[in-house]
Amino acid sequence: MTNSVSERAPRTPDGLGPWIAGIGTVAVGADPREPFVQLPDPATKVLIRSEARGGPALLVSGPRVRATYHAGKPHVSCTEIRLAPGAVRPLLGLPAVDLVGRVVPLGALPGRTARRLAHELGRLEPEEVMARLTDVLPDRLPRAADGDRAELLRAAVAALSVSSDRTPGQVGEVARELAVSERQLRKLFSEGVGLSPKYYARIDRVRAVLAHATELAPAELAAVTGYYDQSHMTSDFRTLMGVPPRSYFTGRLPAPRSCLRIDGL
Repeated sequence: MTNSVSERAPRTPDGLGPWIAGIGTVAVGADPREPFVQLPDPATKVLIRSEARGGPALLVSGPRVRATYHAGKPHVSCTEIRLAPGAVRPLLGLPAVDLVGRVVPLGALPGRTARRLAHELGRLEPEEVMARLTDVLPDRLPRAADGDRAELLRAAVAALSVSSDRTPGQVGEVARELAVSERQLRKLFSEGVGLSPKYYARIDRVRAVLAHATELAPAELAAVTGYYDQSHMTSDFRTLMGVPPRSYFTGRLPAPRSCLRIDGL
């Protein structure tokens, strides 16, 4: 259905827990007959792109609100470092909302924080980056007040996300559980994730549908991922993925775009 994509998720070093939500590698094949699909993704990522020629490139990819479909391209690989909720401003020097839908060189971001990080990582091979981050990031933990906000944001993200042991909460319910107003919650998400709480939850649910579509019947899948019913799930899926679930899973996809730039690949 899609171009060849391989992913690996190395264990995140213990000292990077407040900063890094996950690490993975992606390699894309070049078969022009199969599109490469980039899923909606609420995370901001630091990307280390490797090609056959030249050294690695350091990029930042902001949250992606809808799926995109691209034609095949020459073989490249990319290490993705997913930033934890609330880590974007301390690490990159700007709120996450400023990066939505963007892919930019790490060193081109405004402010000294991102340029410093680009300088520290720019001459390293991809396999050396995590060791370097383990050395430098613990000294940059935010002030106590910022840390409290980050903990609150992470709790809200967990409550709005699909989990194996519970269905995700509604935005109003989560705000009441955390003793904040919905306005405060929206501000936290804009700064630390880049999306509204509602839109974050929509993306997380659709990604859960994609992950478990082969395991459950549609009605059961809708229930466990927090939808009111199957029609609500289908509508959300179509909005974010560009096609309804049946079309996506049978390979009837939108026409792919030119592949001049796929988020860092």
